[in-house]
Amino acid sequence: RGVGAAAAAITLLSFLSLADAVARWREEGRLAVWLHVPILQSRFAAAAASQGFDFHHAEQGSSTLTLWLGEGPSRLPGYATHQLGVAGAVLDESTGKVLVVQDRNKTLNAWKFPGGLANPGEDIGDTAVREVFEETGIKSEFKSILSIRQQHEHPGAFGKSDMYIICRLQPSSFNISFCQQECLRCEWMDLQELARTKDATPITSNVAKLLLYGYREGFDKIDLTMREFPAVYTGRFYKVYHRELPESYRNIT
Repeated sequence: RGVGAAAAAITLLSFLSLADAVARWREEGRLAVWLHVPILQSRFAAAAASQGFDFHHAEQGSSTLTLWLGEGPSRLPGYATHQLGVAGAVLDESTGKVLVVQDRNKTLNAWKFPGGLANPGEDIGDTAVREVFEETGIKSEFKSILSIRQQHEHPGAFGKSDMYIICRLQPSSFNISFCQQECLRCEWMDLQELARTKDATPITSNVAKLLLYGYREGFDKIDLTMREFPAVYTGRFYKVYHRELPESYRNIT
């Protein structure tokens, strides 16, 4: 009972302090306020809501609330609206075979390329290499982006939009040791067979045909390769993916 009374007093004090702070911020002409609430102090979210704050997003250990103080509708950006999935099409050019898996927990056991969700701060190519190794035990190297799929209101993304990128990878090992928890089957399949089989997901079938075209006619016709540039922010870099430019255009100054 004593602890409850103390908590109530703290909440009231926080409410009064926050009300004064909001009034002062309005007088100062501030446009918006971001309020970070640690999970163990979640009771303060109610006091913030009474001052007009609304939830913006939550992460492990805290939630973030916002209050728009400017005129008109809020112009604050929303939180992440997409999740990013990455798969690796690992092609052994010496045999014309590509690495494929069947998920253990899917109703339809169709062939697909191994992959999964990107971690925060992880580059696309690194995600593909990591996921392929975790699922199949195959080591590989990122070569290019082959395909990008966009899907909205994805059930597996909490109703948000989903981006799914398939990369071309070059293997550096070949002995499969697949994850029994995630995969039902895993094998090196002839690329022509994968392009023709009806036992593959639609995007896998489409990318298999694209990969077969590149394998026969030259990967320069299908690859979106990566170049890294220094960003305007000191010490940071960004990556650009596009078709390779002829040298005469790359060296224009």
